[in-house]
Amino acid sequence: MLHTPSGGAGSGTAATDGELMSIGTVLNALRDEFPDITISKIRFLESEGLIEPQRTPSGYRKFSAGDIERLGHVLRMQRDHYLPLKVIREHLDALERGEEVRLPSMGRQRDPGEGESLVDLFGEPEAPTAARVGRAELLAAAEIGEQELEEWESYGLIAPLPDGAYDAETVTVATLVVELGRFGIEPRHLRVMKAAADREAGLVDQVVAPLRRHRNPQTRAHAEARTKELAGLAVKLHAALVQTALGVRLP
Repeated sequence: MLHTPSGGAGSGTAATDGELMSIGTVLNALRDEFPDITISKIRFLESEGLIEPQRTPSGYRKFSAGDIERLGHVLRMQRDHYLPLKVIREHLDALERGEEVRLPSMGRQRDPGEGESLVDLFGEPEAPTAARVGRAELLAAAEIGEQELEEWESYGLIAPLPDGAYDAETVTVATLVVELGRFGIEPRHLRVMKAAADREAGLVDQVVAPLRRHRNPQTRAHAEARTKELAGLAVKLHAALVQTALGVRLP
């Protein structure tokens, strides 16, 4: 088993030994520590040979606890040490062989050598559209069928963007709907949660709207930051109210 440095793979749903997780569940598990992680990023690292999830007969990716641990290690080495993918791969392979190796230190990033490119050194940058997913990608990530997705859309739990794509956060919504379903909570029961979320979003919009309409460009630029701040507070308040109502404390 690969042992990673301090810093876990997030506080989302974690895999226990022997349990396999879908790519959508992995995304949720890593998002606390790596907010910018996307399905396309995970797939890119797989294509580079840095992770090797199992595949179901129908082609769905299934990740073990070891896969998530290794993925977290890769992301940490990229984020904290700016290491190129080739170096990360060699380092992890050495650890898997049981060799005692020190974490490489790149220091000042060197220019590409002859025959090399920045993509060779540091991997291909994510496309600016990574925050959106297609319908097929959403179905694969949540491991659901067209009929289920259409049902959820009819209840307003999920809605496509005008161009037919979906916001990347929709993967999180779909994955959680699936997980709640395992406890007998059906999609139609979740309409009350969606309605509450819409009301909370409307309240935030009321506060931020004057900033968006302001003549000063700097003031308008603050609107997005203020929206994120208020959204974070609203989510924390909602969680605290639910815990209080149930008399429980989440870790």
